[in-house]
Amino acid sequence: MGFDDSRPIAWALLALAIATIAGAWIFQAFGYAPCELCLEQRPAYYVGVPLAALVAVMATPGQRRFAVAGFALIALIFAANALFGAYHSGVELMLWKGPTGCTGAMGGPAKAADLLKQLESVKVVACDKVQLRVLGLSLANWNVAISLALAGLAWRGAAKA
Repeated sequence: MGFDDSRPIAWALLALAIATIAGAWIFQAFGYAPCELCLEQRPAYYVGVPLAALVAVMATPGQRRFAVAGFALIALIFAANALFGAYHSGVELMLWKGPTGCTGAMGGPAKAADLLKQLESVKVVACDKVQLRVLGLSLANWNVAISLALAGLAWRGAAKA
């Protein structure tokens, strides 16, 4: 296996990560508001996309160390994101409790008259309620699968670099 084998992997990582975060934005645009845990899974894509682009563009035979380090970092980012997605999936299955921000808990208003205003302005999306299933999987489940695929692909890229 030569170094040239790893660049297409970086481009594939980039394309899959872009498609995934774009899909999340599209679902949000169609009214599926993300919960707190959904939003916390997005930074992996916000870091992984530009890093994959950098690896794809900069990875040349003279930059083997850079490519290996970049692929390894991408793999770690998405492996961690898969674990976080698995945590979110467990919250959805009620295997454990999620953060209080996902349960609708809010501090009481200073005055009873402010209660209505607060109730009108606070829209909490519950992390333990699945809003949408695609092919039987929640979006958190899909994030686990996609993040694992991205991590595995990145490890393969590191091995080929």
